[in-house]
Amino acid sequence: MNMLLWILAFVLAAVFVGSGTAKLLTARDQQIERTPYVEDFPHSVILGIGVLEILGALGLILPAVTGVGPILVALAAAGLAITMVFAAVVHIRRGDGLAAALPSIVLAILSVFVAWSRFGPYPL
Repeated sequence: MNMLLWILAFVLAAVFVGSGTAKLLTARDQQIERTPYVEDFPHSVILGIGVLEILGALGLILPAVTGVGPILVALAAAGLAITMVFAAVVHIRRGDGLAAALPSIVLAILSVFVAWSRFGPYPL
C-alpha cells in the first residue's frame, strides 16, 4: 500500500505542477480559450491558484523525501482535495456540466485517499 501511495503522490504532484505552471505562465487570453472559467476570476486569483497547486505538489513529495515534517504530506493532500472540490463546484455552478467537473472530482478523490491514508493507517 505504501508503494501505491508513493505512486499516487508523484502522479498528483506531476498533475498539479503542470496545472499550476500553466496558470502562471500562460497568457490570460489563451487560458480563457482553453478554460473559459478563467474569465470569471481576476488574474491575481488564477495566479494564486497556480501557486497553491505548485506548493501543494511540493508538499506531497518533499516532506516525505526529506523526512522533515512528514505530516505535511497529508496536509498538502487535504489542501489539494479542498481546492479540487471548489474547482468542481465552480464548473457545476457555471453550467459547464459534469464532463468539465470530472477531472477535478477525480483529483479530489485521489487527494482525499492520500490524505486519509497518510493521516491514518499508512503514515510516513
